[in-house]
Amino acid sequence: MANISERSPDEAVLVLPETAEQRKDLNFCQACSVRNRAICADLDDHEVELLNGIGRRRHLDPGETLLWEGEEAIFVANVVSGVMKLSTQTSDGREQILGLAYPSDFIGRPFTETSPYSVEALGEAVVCIFRRLDFERFVHEHARLEHKLLERTLSELDKTRRWMLLLGRFNAEERLATLLLEVASRNTLPIDGNAGQFDDEQFELPMSRQQIADVLGLTIETVSRQFTKFRDEGVIMISGRRTITILRRDVLEALAT
Repeated sequence: MANISERSPDEAVLVLPETAEQRKDLNFCQACSVRNRAICADLDDHEVELLNGIGRRRHLDPGETLLWEGEEAIFVANVVSGVMKLSTQTSDGREQILGLAYPSDFIGRPFTETSPYSVEALGEAVVCIFRRLDFERFVHEHARLEHKLLERTLSELDKTRRWMLLLGRFNAEERLATLLLEVASRNTLPIDGNAGQFDDEQFELPMSRQQIADVLGLTIETVSRQFTKFRDEGVIMISGRRTITILRRDVLEALAT
Protein backbone atom coordinates (compact mmCIF):
# COMPACT_ATOMS: atom_id res chain seq x y z
CA MET A 1 0.00 0.00 0.00
CA ALA A 2 1.18 3.52 -0.61
CA ASN A 3 2.65 5.47 2.22
CA ILE A 4 4.50 8.67 2.85
CA SER A 5 8.01 8.97 4.14
CA GLU A 6 8.52 10.35 7.64
CA ARG A 7 10.47 13.32 6.36
CA SER A 8 9.28 16.90 6.78
CA PRO A 9 6.20 17.79 4.70
CA ASP A 10 8.18 19.81 2.14
CA GLU A 11 10.36 16.76 1.49
CA ALA A 12 7.63 14.11 1.71
CA VAL A 13 7.15 11.88 -1.31
CA LEU A 14 4.47 9.37 -2.20
CA VAL A 15 5.92 5.86 -2.25
CA LEU A 16 4.16 3.66 -4.81
CA PRO A 17 3.19 0.07 -3.94
CA GLU A 18 5.74 -2.56 -4.85
CA THR A 19 4.14 -5.91 -4.01
CA ALA A 20 1.01 -7.63 -5.35
CA GLU A 21 -0.58 -7.35 -1.91
CA GLN A 22 0.10 -3.63 -1.80
CA ARG A 23 -1.27 -3.12 -5.31
CA LYS A 24 -4.67 -4.49 -4.25
CA ASP A 25 -5.34 -1.21 -2.49
CA LEU A 26 -5.27 0.60 -5.82
CA ASN A 27 -8.90 -0.52 -6.30
CA PHE A 28 -10.01 0.82 -2.94
CA CYS A 29 -12.60 3.20 -4.46
CA GLN A 30 -14.86 0.30 -5.46
CA ALA A 31 -15.14 -0.94 -1.87
CA CYS A 32 -14.91 2.42 -0.08
CA SER A 33 -17.29 2.57 2.89
CA VAL A 34 -17.82 6.35 2.55
CA ARG A 35 -18.01 6.64 -1.23
CA ASN A 36 -21.69 7.61 -1.19
CA ARG A 37 -21.05 10.39 1.35
CA ALA A 38 -17.60 11.64 0.37
CA ILE A 39 -16.68 14.42 -2.01
CA CYS A 40 -16.55 11.92 -4.89
CA ALA A 41 -20.18 10.79 -4.37
CA ASP A 42 -21.50 12.47 -7.55
CA LEU A 43 -18.87 11.02 -9.87
CA ASP A 44 -19.78 8.24 -12.29
CA ASP A 45 -17.88 4.94 -12.37
CA HIS A 46 -15.45 6.12 -15.06
CA GLU A 47 -14.65 9.31 -13.17
CA VAL A 48 -14.18 7.34 -9.95
CA GLU A 49 -11.76 5.06 -11.79
CA LEU A 50 -9.77 8.08 -12.96
CA LEU A 51 -9.75 9.54 -9.45
CA ASN A 52 -8.66 6.15 -8.12
CA GLY A 53 -5.65 6.41 -10.41
CA ILE A 54 -4.29 9.51 -8.69
CA GLY A 55 -5.20 8.50 -5.12
CA ARG A 56 -3.67 6.21 -2.53
CA ARG A 57 -4.97 4.83 0.74
CA ARG A 58 -2.91 5.57 3.83
CA HIS A 59 -3.18 4.19 7.37
CA LEU A 60 -2.37 6.60 10.21
CA ASP A 61 -1.32 5.76 13.74
CA PRO A 62 -2.69 7.70 16.75
CA GLY A 63 -0.94 11.06 16.95
CA GLU A 64 0.43 10.87 13.40
CA THR A 65 0.33 14.18 11.52
CA LEU A 66 -0.85 14.35 7.92
CA LEU A 67 -0.56 18.11 7.32
CA TRP A 68 1.49 20.74 9.10
CA GLU A 69 0.30 24.32 9.62
CA GLY A 70 2.25 26.81 7.53
CA GLU A 71 4.03 24.12 5.50
CA GLU A 72 3.58 23.43 1.81
CA ALA A 73 0.15 21.90 1.20
CA ILE A 74 1.31 18.82 -0.68
CA PHE A 75 -1.74 16.64 -0.03
CA VAL A 76 -5.52 16.68 0.27
CA ALA A 77 -7.53 13.71 1.53
CA ASN A 78 -10.87 12.11 2.30
CA VAL A 79 -11.26 10.57 5.75
CA VAL A 80 -12.30 6.91 5.34
CA SER A 81 -12.24 5.87 9.00
CA GLY A 82 -11.18 7.35 12.32
CA VAL A 83 -11.25 10.96 13.49
CA MET A 84 -8.77 13.70 12.60
CA LYS A 85 -7.97 16.82 14.62
CA LEU A 86 -7.58 20.21 12.92
CA SER A 87 -5.48 22.60 14.98
CA THR A 88 -3.40 25.76 14.96
CA GLN A 89 -0.78 27.29 17.24
CA THR A 90 -1.55 30.51 19.10
CA SER A 91 1.03 33.29 19.35
CA ASP A 92 2.17 32.01 22.75
CA GLY A 93 2.72 28.48 21.44
CA ARG A 94 -0.47 26.84 22.73
CA GLU A 95 -2.53 24.49 20.59
CA GLN A 96 -6.02 25.57 19.58
CA ILE A 97 -8.24 22.84 18.15
CA LEU A 98 -10.29 24.24 15.28
CA GLY A 99 -12.49 21.23 14.67
CA LEU A 100 -12.72 17.52 13.94
CA ALA A 101 -12.91 15.61 10.67
CA TYR A 102 -14.94 12.40 10.59
CA PRO A 103 -15.35 9.63 7.97
CA SER A 104 -16.40 11.11 4.58
CA ASP A 105 -15.01 14.56 5.47
CA PHE A 106 -12.56 16.24 3.12
CA ILE A 107 -9.36 17.68 4.57
CA GLY A 108 -6.70 19.92 3.09
CA ARG A 109 -6.94 23.09 1.03
CA PRO A 110 -6.90 22.80 -2.77
CA PHE A 111 -5.65 25.83 -4.71
CA THR A 112 -3.64 27.03 -1.70
CA GLU A 113 0.10 26.53 -1.48
CA THR A 114 0.38 26.34 2.31
CA SER A 115 -1.74 24.54 4.87
CA PRO A 116 -3.68 26.90 7.20
CA TYR A 117 -3.83 24.28 9.96
CA SER A 118 -2.32 21.00 11.10
CA VAL A 119 -4.19 17.71 10.71
CA GLU A 120 -3.48 14.87 13.15
CA ALA A 121 -5.07 11.46 13.72
CA LEU A 122 -6.67 11.22 17.17
CA GLY A 123 -6.71 7.42 16.95
CA GLU A 124 -6.07 4.89 14.21
CA ALA A 125 -7.35 6.32 10.94
CA VAL A 126 -7.47 5.63 7.22
CA VAL A 127 -7.45 8.37 4.61
CA CYS A 128 -7.73 8.45 0.83
CA ILE A 129 -4.87 10.77 -0.09
CA PHE A 130 -4.15 12.76 -3.26
CA ARG A 131 -1.30 15.00 -4.30
CA ARG A 132 -2.79 18.49 -4.22
CA LEU A 133 -1.65 19.43 -7.73
CA ASP A 134 -3.03 16.19 -9.21
CA PHE A 135 -6.33 16.75 -7.41
CA GLU A 136 -6.54 20.36 -8.61
CA ARG A 137 -6.08 19.27 -12.23
CA PHE A 138 -8.76 16.61 -11.78
CA VAL A 139 -11.19 19.18 -10.30
CA HIS A 140 -10.68 21.52 -13.26
CA GLU A 141 -11.57 18.69 -15.64
CA HIS A 142 -14.65 17.40 -13.77
CA ALA A 143 -17.33 19.99 -13.07
CA ARG A 144 -19.36 17.78 -10.73
CA LEU A 145 -16.44 17.39 -8.37
CA GLU A 146 -15.77 21.12 -8.52
CA HIS A 147 -19.40 21.74 -7.56
CA LYS A 148 -19.18 19.25 -4.69
CA LEU A 149 -15.99 20.91 -3.46
CA LEU A 150 -17.75 24.29 -3.44
CA GLU A 151 -20.67 22.78 -1.47
CA ARG A 152 -18.26 21.36 1.12
CA THR A 153 -16.44 24.68 1.39
CA LEU A 154 -19.67 26.60 2.03
CA SER A 155 -20.76 23.95 4.54
CA GLU A 156 -17.46 24.35 6.39
CA LEU A 157 -18.00 28.12 6.43
CA ASP A 158 -21.45 27.63 7.98
CA LYS A 159 -19.98 25.29 10.61
CA THR A 160 -17.31 27.85 11.45
CA ARG A 161 -19.94 30.54 11.93
CA ARG A 162 -21.98 28.28 14.21
CA TRP A 163 -18.87 27.46 16.20
CA MET A 164 -18.10 31.17 16.65
CA LEU A 165 -21.62 31.62 18.03
CA LEU A 166 -21.16 28.66 20.37
CA LEU A 167 -17.89 29.99 21.77
CA GLY A 168 -19.15 33.56 22.00
CA ARG A 169 -22.65 33.10 23.43
CA PHE A 170 -23.04 29.61 24.96
CA ASN A 171 -22.18 28.72 28.53
CA ALA A 172 -20.15 25.64 29.51
CA GLU A 173 -23.18 23.34 29.79
CA GLU A 174 -24.50 24.39 26.38
CA ARG A 175 -21.09 24.01 24.74
CA LEU A 176 -20.60 20.46 25.98
CA ALA A 177 -24.16 19.48 25.01
CA THR A 178 -23.54 20.77 21.47
CA LEU A 179 -20.29 18.87 21.16
CA LEU A 180 -21.81 15.61 22.44
CA LEU A 181 -24.61 15.82 19.88
CA GLU A 182 -22.16 16.55 17.08
CA VAL A 183 -19.93 13.60 17.96
CA ALA A 184 -22.97 11.34 18.38
CA SER A 185 -24.15 12.20 14.87
CA ARG A 186 -20.77 11.39 13.31
CA ASN A 187 -19.04 8.76 15.42
CA THR A 188 -21.58 6.09 16.46
CA LEU A 189 -20.64 2.56 17.53
CA PRO A 190 -21.85 -0.72 15.95
CA ILE A 191 -24.69 -2.53 17.71
CA ASP A 192 -23.41 -5.71 19.41
CA GLY A 193 -23.56 -8.67 17.09
CA ASN A 194 -24.31 -6.67 13.96
CA ALA A 195 -21.47 -4.61 12.50
CA GLY A 196 -23.81 -3.29 9.80
CA GLN A 197 -26.10 -1.48 12.24
CA PHE A 198 -25.21 1.43 14.45
CA ASP A 199 -26.55 2.74 17.74
CA ASP A 200 -27.05 6.48 17.25
CA GLU A 201 -27.20 7.01 21.01
CA GLN A 202 -23.84 5.42 21.86
CA PHE A 203 -20.45 6.62 20.69
CA GLU A 204 -16.78 6.77 21.54
CA LEU A 205 -15.34 10.16 22.44
CA PRO A 206 -12.44 10.75 20.04
CA MET A 207 -10.75 13.23 22.41
CA SER A 208 -9.42 13.43 25.94
CA ARG A 209 -11.02 15.75 28.50
CA GLN A 210 -8.16 18.19 27.98
CA GLN A 211 -8.69 18.22 24.22
CA ILE A 212 -12.43 18.77 24.73
CA ALA A 213 -11.58 21.71 26.99
CA ASP A 214 -9.33 23.14 24.27
CA VAL A 215 -12.03 22.76 21.63
CA LEU A 216 -14.69 24.41 23.79
CA GLY A 217 -12.52 27.16 25.25
CA LEU A 218 -12.97 25.86 28.79
CA THR A 219 -10.75 24.49 31.56
CA ILE A 220 -10.45 20.74 32.05
CA GLU A 221 -11.97 21.16 35.53
CA THR A 222 -15.07 22.80 34.05
CA VAL A 223 -15.42 20.05 31.43
CA SER A 224 -15.12 17.34 34.09
CA ARG A 225 -17.78 19.03 36.25
CA GLN A 226 -20.18 19.21 33.31
CA PHE A 227 -19.66 15.53 32.47
CA THR A 228 -20.34 14.64 36.10
CA LYS A 229 -23.44 16.84 36.12
CA PHE A 230 -24.87 15.23 32.97
CA ARG A 231 -24.13 11.77 34.37
CA ASP A 232 -25.65 12.46 37.80
CA GLU A 233 -28.78 13.96 36.23
CA GLY A 234 -29.28 10.90 34.03
CA VAL A 235 -28.65 12.74 30.77
CA ILE A 236 -25.75 10.49 29.73
CA MET A 237 -24.09 7.29 30.86
CA ILE A 238 -20.31 7.01 30.83
CA SER A 239 -18.76 3.56 30.35
CA GLY A 240 -15.03 3.01 30.63
CA ARG A 241 -12.92 5.99 29.75
CA ARG A 242 -14.67 7.38 26.67
CA THR A 243 -17.85 5.48 25.77
CA ILE A 244 -20.90 7.74 26.05
CA THR A 245 -24.56 6.68 25.89
CA ILE A 246 -27.15 9.44 25.50
CA LEU A 247 -30.11 8.78 27.81
CA ARG A 248 -31.91 12.13 27.51
CA ARG A 249 -31.36 13.49 24.03
CA ASP A 250 -34.14 16.02 24.56
CA VAL A 251 -32.16 17.66 27.35
CA LEU A 252 -29.02 17.98 25.25
CA GLU A 253 -30.98 19.31 22.25
CA ALA A 254 -32.70 21.92 24.42
CA LEU A 255 -29.32 23.12 25.67
CA ALA A 256 -27.78 23.15 22.21
CA THR A 257 -30.42 25.39 20.60
